[in-house]
Amino acid sequence: MAETIAPTRSNLLARRDQFKLANRGADLLKRKRDALIGEFFDLVKASLQARRDLTKASQEAYLSLFLANAWDGPEAVKSIALAEDATVEVGLSVENLFGVKVPQVQAPTFGEGTSFSPIGAGARTLDAAAQFKALTEALIKVAATETRLRRIGEEIKKTSRRVNALEQLVIPGIARQIKDIRSVLDQRALEEVTVLKRIKSKLEARDQADAAKAAAAAAAANAPAAAANAA
Repeated sequence: MAETIAPTRSNLLARRDQFKLANRGADLLKRKRDALIGEFFDLVKASLQARRDLTKASQEAYLSLFLANAWDGPEAVKSIALAEDATVEVGLSVENLFGVKVPQVQAPTFGEGTSFSPIGAGARTLDAAAQFKALTEALIKVAATETRLRRIGEEIKKTSRRVNALEQLVIPGIARQIKDIRSVLDQRALEEVTVLKRIKSKLEARDQADAAKAAAAAAAANAPAAAANAA
């Protein structure tokens, strides 16, 4: 149901201010959305590259594991795997991106060292350990980029809905209210002008009638004197 607004000049001025504010808000939201879309497409490229890196790292890791099992034996590989420290520390912070809080994950860099003694470990097993560390880094990078991608995508949808609401509902609604109030005020002004014209016409007619009466009275008063002069 449309909101009923009293057709007054103060309400007209208030609605005009709201109209300007709503348009300014829509423009700001569209600029924000455009900036987020640009960031989104950059992240899409980064996400696709991270996925490709993950696929490559996965293939290399499982190939190295297969070779380690074949050369060093499953028991040796398993014992080394159990000796490896499985703790992974991931840095997490929040970035303010165009007013949007976006999580930022810092993937760890494991380096080439191991948490176990390499003495007695086969070269293939050591290579497999290194490859799975690289796979872990690739997994975290994919998770980081896709988390940011999802958050920005959600904000783009939210911002688009707000822009659509302003452009399709709020702004047209305010414009209709302005039009309706102006129509009523213009009609009132026209009626006031018409009434003033009628009053003016009546006053002029009365003045003319009074002038005619005064002229007639003056003529009547001067008639005897004129007759005497004529005689």
